[in-house]
Amino acid sequence: MTPIVSVFAASPDGGRGLARDMAVRWALIEAGVAHDLRPLSFAELKTPEHKARQPFGQIPTYETDGQTLFESGAIVLHIAEAHDGLLPADPAARARAIAWMFAAVSTLEPVIVEREVAVLVEGDRPWTPERLPLIAARLKARLADLADALGDKPWLEDDFSAADILMICALRRPAAMLLMPEFPALAAYVARGEARPAFLRAFADQKARWQADQARRA
Repeated sequence: MTPIVSVFAASPDGGRGLARDMAVRWALIEAGVAHDLRPLSFAELKTPEHKARQPFGQIPTYETDGQTLFESGAIVLHIAEAHDGLLPADPAARARAIAWMFAAVSTLEPVIVEREVAVLVEGDRPWTPERLPLIAARLKARLADLADALGDKPWLEDDFSAADILMICALRRPAAMLLMPEFPALAAYVARGEARPAFLRAFADQKARWQADQARRA
């Protein structure tokens, strides 16, 4: 069965490749796996049919051979384990790459998203001016630790892996990108990921979908 990935019919990111299906589609293209998309409106995300696939009514989901998965990190790990080239062959390096995958979704991305929520959702709350510097300090500390761990390596585990897909997708979020000038090694790391042919294809596909939706609305 050709895998089916549920995506936004009209992504709110303006075609910038920030929706969480980006990591899944990037991984599939890196692995050379053909796949289909199921574009869903915001209303369709909350239907019983979709919530049977994704209990929280979000994207992405991944369906193949009677199996349905949700959560981008879990899907990318599944793809990496099922296809060669996205995890190191050496068991120790493989285990470290998987640890970095968890770090991307559980250590880096949450504080990045917290900063975005504080600005976009809670910007008018009386406590926000006090919270923002605290969140920014936590985010800078996480980025500094990541930069130290990366050092002068091109990728987290020397060779490109699924860990880099998840980490770079997290770092491309606006709250992190605003701080990239302070972390040139991380900025270069993101740029290396964005230059990969599979990323460029996934990005172009998502942008084209957004542009088509805009044209329909015009």
